Amino acid sequence: MNLNNIMNDLEKKHPGESEYLQAVREVLESINEVVNENPQFDSAKIIERLVEPDRILMFKVSWLDDNGDVQVNLGYRVQFNNAIGPYKGGLRLHPSVNLSILKFLGFEQIFKNSLTTLPMGGAKGGSDFNPKGKSDNEIMRFCQAFMLELWKLIGPETDVPAGDIGVGGKEIGYLFGMYKKLARENTGVLTGKGLGWGGSLVRPEATGFGGVYFTKEMLKTKGDSFEGKTVTISGFGNVAWGVALKLNELGAKVVTISGPDGYVYDPEGISGEKVDYLLELRASNQDIVAPYAEEFPEATFVPGKHPWEVKCDIAMPCATQNELNGEDAANLIKNGVQAVAEVSNMGCTPEAVKAFHNNKIPFGPGKAVNAGGVAVSGLEMTQNSMKLNWSAEEVDAKLHQIMTSIHEAAVKYGTEEDGYINYVKGANIAGFLKVANAMLDQGVI
Repeated sequence: MNLNNIMNDLEKKHPGESEYLQAVREVLESINEVVNENPQFDSAKIIERLVEPDRILMFKVSWLDDNGDVQVNLGYRVQFNNAIGPYKGGLRLHPSVNLSILKFLGFEQIFKNSLTTLPMGGAKGGSDFNPKGKSDNEIMRFCQAFMLELWKLIGPETDVPAGDIGVGGKEIGYLFGMYKKLARENTGVLTGKGLGWGGSLVRPEATGFGGVYFTKEMLKTKGDSFEGKTVTISGFGNVAWGVALKLNELGAKVVTISGPDGYVYDPEGISGEKVDYLLELRASNQDIVAPYAEEFPEATFVPGKHPWEVKCDIAMPCATQNELNGEDAANLIKNGVQAVAEVSNMGCTPEAVKAFHNNKIPFGPGKAVNAGGVAVSGLEMTQNSMKLNWSAEEVDAKLHQIMTSIHEAAVKYGTEEDGYINYVKGANIAGFLKVANAMLDQGVI
């Protein structure tokens, strides 16, 4: 594989799509060796076929706000690869949504879904619609207008969207209701559904719980655990909430959360009612964390900064892509960080990842660490197809087992000669091989 030629071609075809190009380069650099060892991948042009989505749907979404004025947004669905199962990936509603971000997320989803061992392909979608500050009726009208276009391309054995940033249970409900009306069938076409109509227990906590389970395995390889550890996390939504819940259960102390306005440092730890308060913050529609320090005076709000300057044992980015840069990594290393785990998608810049690797800091990439969300989505699909519901204990046990197996696969392919585990390399190779071999088996299509 000539990496430079492939990247040069992609940059010419897709200029300005920085997040997508970053994600592709990171994967190709880490699987280069295994591709070169398998000439059948080159002759079948597996890489060239893998880095381009199967199809992209881009559409106009027109809807009426509460004043009766027409609003227009852009909607997308990027169906990237279905070699191992139906397309699967979330819908993101946020002003920052563009094609580059959705292609990066869809590309990452291919490998993340492959790692779960469940039969799911990779996809992503969403819109630049901002649900913040909108009434429930406005969100409903937008979701219905969005589904008017999307429903033609999805189905329980074709493409199964889920939630992501800006898409929670309420939005999934509106989307599902419209799909059901248009398709005239009641099937598991979306995951993240309400518990009373096909949803799975543990789904809201799944990404956070799974991230902690993976990091727990990382620590175990060093003969260590979360007990007594200080952990910094970013974000304050469902993912950060799930991480904080499980970390407290395992004996760690969470000392930070963050939002677009800055971060909060709580030296006494974010536990009990403070964890519950994260859900109140998220529900307030303000998208800020400063009120936490007003609610709990022992905490300090630091405006306009990320929490990675706070001394910690473990850092877990839980917000968005490229939220931890090279300078942040240097601060963490200087302060003695023992492990870093991306619970957000591509939460660390390439410079940060390189710094962790150079300093032999165990680093878990998002496609492995945050696979718990899509894993439980896959378990929801299974329950829907079987017309049954598992208990929370059953779902949690299956999630724990999946995250442990993902860690084992990353260790298998990522352990270097000196014993250091390159989890980026291991996760990418493990995810790639399953998809690449499936593509070979199915011919050029």
